[in-house]
Amino acid sequence: MSESGAGPQAVPTHCPYCALQCGMTITARGAEITIAPRTDVPANAGGALCQKGWTAAELLTNGERLTTPLLHGRPVAWETALDHVADRLAAIRAAHGPDAVAVFGGGGLTNEKAYTLGKFARVVLGTSQIDYNGRFCMSSAAAASNRAFGLDRGLPFPVTDLARADVVLLAGGNPAETMPPLVRHLTGPRLIVIDPRRTATARLAWLHLQPTPGTDLALALGLLHLLIAEGLVDEEYVAARTTGFEQVSTSLTSWWPERVERITGVPVARMREAVRALAHAERAAVLTGRGAEQHAKGTDTVTAFINLALALGLPGRPGSGYGCLTGQGNGQGGREHGQKADQLPGYRRIDDPAAREHVARVWGIEPEALPGPGRSAYELLDALGTAGGPRALLVFGSNPVVSAPRSAHVADRLGALDLLVVADVVLSETAARADVVLPVTQWAEETGTMTNLEGRVLLRRRAVPAPEGVRSDLEIVQELAGRLGHRFPADPREVFDELGRASAGGAADYSGITYERIVKETGVFWGGPRPFLDSFATPDGRARFTPVEHRPAAEEPDDDYPVHLTTGRVLAQYQSGAQTRRIAALNKAAPELYVELHPDLAEQLAITAGDVVRVLSRRGQSTGIARISDSIRRDTVFMPFHWEGANRLTNPALDPLSRMPEFKVCAVRVERVA
Repeated sequence: MSESGAGPQAVPTHCPYCALQCGMTITARGAEITIAPRTDVPANAGGALCQKGWTAAELLTNGERLTTPLLHGRPVAWETALDHVADRLAAIRAAHGPDAVAVFGGGGLTNEKAYTLGKFARVVLGTSQIDYNGRFCMSSAAAASNRAFGLDRGLPFPVTDLARADVVLLAGGNPAETMPPLVRHLTGPRLIVIDPRRTATARLAWLHLQPTPGTDLALALGLLHLLIAEGLVDEEYVAARTTGFEQVSTSLTSWWPERVERITGVPVARMREAVRALAHAERAAVLTGRGAEQHAKGTDTVTAFINLALALGLPGRPGSGYGCLTGQGNGQGGREHGQKADQLPGYRRIDDPAAREHVARVWGIEPEALPGPGRSAYELLDALGTAGGPRALLVFGSNPVVSAPRSAHVADRLGALDLLVVADVVLSETAARADVVLPVTQWAEETGTMTNLEGRVLLRRRAVPAPEGVRSDLEIVQELAGRLGHRFPADPREVFDELGRASAGGAADYSGITYERIVKETGVFWGGPRPFLDSFATPDGRARFTPVEHRPAAEEPDDDYPVHLTTGRVLAQYQSGAQTRRIAALNKAAPELYVELHPDLAEQLAITAGDVVRVLSRRGQSTGIARISDSIRRDTVFMPFHWEGANRLTNPALDPLSRMPEFKVCAVRVERVA
């Protein structure tokens, strides 16, 4: 889609990584591809890119790219591979029913792909068994936002509003490493960071609260208790714009500061500092990240922070509010258009009769033909190959062998399938186990839309030709649908137009958004830039306070497993590492799985820096290189999850509402490997 004319053209597009979706231009001069930052995109205004963005051109020329379909490990022609997949899907459906086949998508797929996967699963395969890896990312924040505001949008305000705030409270996020250009918007406010580690972001903070892993909910309850006790609630806002405050206030009577300090380890004096700073700020924001959300009580934890924001009178005020720092590139759009087990396009509930009728009409089928809600992501993976579970799985844009909790068990379940099909750019750990591997195009080789963390729909443009032999995900689905008796479009613009019709009238309504508008306006907010200014998306227009109670982590340390494990990201790697671990500069910066320990714990275990250490949980074991740091609590170790290993240990205990696994805390034993 580059402009015509002599010489190479700089094509404006967006980064292939996180949900900030920084703007960049790509220029191709033969085999040489260069990247430069854009200055017209607000998310990275001023032309910031992180080192992942700067090195993204290497993704396009990487020597490990797949360019030929693989059938049982052997290269085959496209027709052979697609015929095999279609024949096996048809046979498995005929023998075991439509729910014997399943689809697993990804939060990095374009809106067009997410929409098409949902339609393909429900119309062509007739299966309810579809979910995606975004369930592992921001689902607890989504559930809490829906509960409080009647609408889930990561940031219900432009990201540039953060720079206008006087104080920002960030619970469980580390954007200095996960999305560094965002930090440009956080240099003005006084920053309060809640994290068990003194991360790169915490080191920038005015105030760092360092709780025991798994106690963020207790801390949020304690902060709101203090706000009420000190008479700092915005009573006028609460009366005019909310309901349920009295019930929440009553529920907090037992959460006095000293009790919260005993549970969390956060000194009362620091809690008071945080509350007073927030209450006396003219403009403030409360943000949550994965550290607060990836728990079996993640929805309640985020709800508690939203209750705090509401009591402060923040949501719906310019320059203030509550927001979630969505992680994956299309984490927002990926959950809006139907690749989630319980949703249809437009963020409609799949069990809503009116929603089913609308979408069925767009798809040309009867509402009764649409399957109901299926299993959530981990439950789907856990059921693979079991009696009554799926016997075939199609994976697009995900690598669950690395990214799923209790990952060794998930790998075993994948091995129990009759058919595993993986569409990917490289031979990821999941693709390496597949019966059929289908090589696909990637970000700069295709056109499509992404919805970033602030709800801004952006256009990624095709800037370079794809390698010979690869096809887009849309083309693959079109070919499979055709073989199974259905006609699907593969042109992204045609798919986006259909997505607009299917989402029209839904919570996330994309009707009226066109590629031309996106280009002209440098992105289009669905629902407007600040949807809560006048009212919330609830029946009475008021935000809802909801009482919640702290409960311990699903797995607490004991004599056999005496240490907390928490996981997270590092600056030079991304998600399961399938992309970044193949970039030389990034691999040099972060080459291996490591285990971060406090010096006191290391001394107790006779571990020195550079030792190989073994970490064991009730689900498995992993090894890494010891790093000694006083940035972490004495009772906690940290492992990044970009390599196969960390998630062998993590706990798949699920949040009852969001079905989010408890990635962020489990009990482990650590020992030096002789």
